[in-house]
Amino acid sequence: MNFVDISTFDQETDDLNVIVETPRGSRNKFDFDEEHRLFKLAKVLPEGMVFPFEFGFIPSTRGDDGDPLDILILMDAPTTTGCLLTARLIGVIEALQTDQDDGMSRNDRLIAIATHAHIHGEAKSLSDLDVKIVDEIEQFFVSYNKMGGGKFKPLGRHGPKRALKLVKVGMNKFRGSKSKKRK
Repeated sequence: MNFVDISTFDQETDDLNVIVETPRGSRNKFDFDEEHRLFKLAKVLPEGMVFPFEFGFIPSTRGDDGDPLDILILMDAPTTTGCLLTARLIGVIEALQTDQDDGMSRNDRLIAIATHAHIHGEAKSLSDLDVKIVDEIEQFFVSYNKMGGGKFKPLGRHGPKRALKLVKVGMNKFRGSKSKKRK
């Protein structure tokens, strides 16, 4: 199965489908390899640095970097790499990130709450979270990129409506990339 081709939204609940690449608390960063249809170890974070929440991607989407859209999912406990879960978008940290050519390209971080979360289950928007949590999430990505020799420059924080628009743009890019492959 190619996880990238799963529907973007759950047909029963209309929540986002999300594939976890890197569980909360992991120093190991995993990426889904579309060609081989498996998860591969992409890097190991420095001692003392771990992913603050579940990190993964939204299937059937594409970002400006050509990969599925990135998403951080607030959840009470870690899951596993390859876990499919549903989540509710609460916002986005829009950002520029160093790309493969050492230029800067958009690589936003969508933020969601897992459908089954208890701790943050009532949050509907980034503004419902303690600002310290959002600051720490943003700082994690700044530090994570800096440790790898790159840059992550936050451009702004926005709520669920803006995040949903970005998902829809990502869905259109995915459909466009699929039709180009067929030609």
